[in-house]
Amino acid sequence: MTQHLDIHPLAKASFEPFGDVIEADPATMRYINGGTTERFHALSNAEALGDGARVILNLFRGQPRAFPFLIDMMERHPFGSQCFVPLNGRPFLIVVAEDEGGKPGRPQVFLARGDQGVNYRVNVWHYPLMALDEQSDFLIVDRDGSENNLEEYFFNTPFIIGAPTL
Repeated sequence: MTQHLDIHPLAKASFEPFGDVIEADPATMRYINGGTTERFHALSNAEALGDGARVILNLFRGQPRAFPFLIDMMERHPFGSQCFVPLNGRPFLIVVAEDEGGKPGRPQVFLARGDQGVNYRVNVWHYPLMALDEQSDFLIVDRDGSENNLEEYFFNTPFIIGAPTL
């Protein structure tokens, strides 16, 4: 039987087991460039494990998802973190799960504002990019290397997400 997943607002405390929320944090702010620029410093750390691995920047263009939406799989990256930052100021959904013996547990769903991004830690189960309402661009900080950095898990019974309230 398909189980319904609730959508929660993205917040640092509730997302902490999975990675970091990327947003302007006043506690990290310092002025640079002669006081004309606010720098929000060290909001997260990119990870790239393995011989010859490197951190790369990508642009992903996500197509909007239709709801209700079935979550039938999750993925994780064993050798690198993965950071998603929206470039169009549009909200998006994040689906993550804690590891339970090498497979994802019950997924959790977060609604990110258009001024928030996330950095998934190494080996965090998550669903692929979920743009809402219209095509959206994302800056992705990712790992590139010779090892296969993708593991997928397919659920026997999918979970369902209803339409988010924006």
